[in-house]
Amino acid sequence: MKAPEVMAAGRGVISLRFNQDQGCFTCCMETGLRIYNVEPLVEKAHLDLDLVGSVCSCEMLHRTNLLAIVAGGPRPKFAENTVLVYDDASKKFIMELTFPARVLAVRLRRDRMAVATCNQIHVFTFPQPARRLLTLETRDNERGICEMSPMATSERQLLAFPGHKLGSVQLVDLASTEAGSSSAPVTVNAHRGALACLALNQQGTLIATASEKGTLIRVWDTVRRTLAVELRRGSDPATLYCINFSRDSEFLCCSSDKGTIHIFALKDTHLNRRSTFSKMGFLGNYVESQWALANFTVPPECACICAFGSRTSVVAVCLDGTFHKYVFNSDGNCNREAFDVFLDVCEDDDTC
Repeated sequence: MKAPEVMAAGRGVISLRFNQDQGCFTCCMETGLRIYNVEPLVEKAHLDLDLVGSVCSCEMLHRTNLLAIVAGGPRPKFAENTVLVYDDASKKFIMELTFPARVLAVRLRRDRMAVATCNQIHVFTFPQPARRLLTLETRDNERGICEMSPMATSERQLLAFPGHKLGSVQLVDLASTEAGSSSAPVTVNAHRGALACLALNQQGTLIATASEKGTLIRVWDTVRRTLAVELRRGSDPATLYCINFSRDSEFLCCSSDKGTIHIFALKDTHLNRRSTFSKMGFLGNYVESQWALANFTVPPECACICAFGSRTSVVAVCLDGTFHKYVFNSDGNCNREAFDVFLDVCEDDDTC
């Protein structure tokens, strides 16, 4: 399971992931690759099986024509330890990078590319020439957990990935790699258990983390390396597939294997729900927790990724090929505004 993208078999879908501004998403399939715009929901690109084979993961470079593709699934055309960069404008592959181990995730921004394997993170200049800047050792990272500040103009230019200590996150300053030297990674001890998901905000000033238990999301200040707020998803364990900040960092959303999307307030945390027993401190941290301002469950109750749309809306893209949009307000009311099917898959038909 990769984070913050969701992987599983369903209608031929292998993985889903938003681009850096959350305005598009990639749909990696057993029959190729599709790219969709979110608002309005429309297919923007379609790479067929004969061109790319089955695709395990794909990273867009913002809304440009460059796509980083990793093969996988039942009918791969390329090796799983290779990253291919495809230019959809010229309709050809312009770059190929091969690694000693299977590629688990690729992250792009306009000046950097990060590639995660099980025990390493490789950082390159991007797009041309792709020059290796550094290789960082990690603990076992089968989820391919790795995120970068999305823009070179972000207030903090960070690379985040699991640290050597269980439950920790390491932060590397990407700005220090310009001259070929890098400062020592900074470690944040985020959880007691192994990390399952993390996300950086647009500014690079906040990082959200969740462990494999999935009951808590912790938001950390990357400058002070202190806990900004602790949010409770629920009381029962769950696998978190996706965490995303709103563009202004006022809200955060997350999705899990429960099929439920939770929306939290970060700026005005008093909007978040609290237990009616929260004033009784002797009952412990559980009743003092901040619960979601609003939440909704997608009808299929299946795995999905989530992100913020226009106004106060959240979209969910599901493995079953459905798209959901809900609008929420400060009172915690959440109403469905749109439902659509973005994927029409014909079973066992390569022409789909």
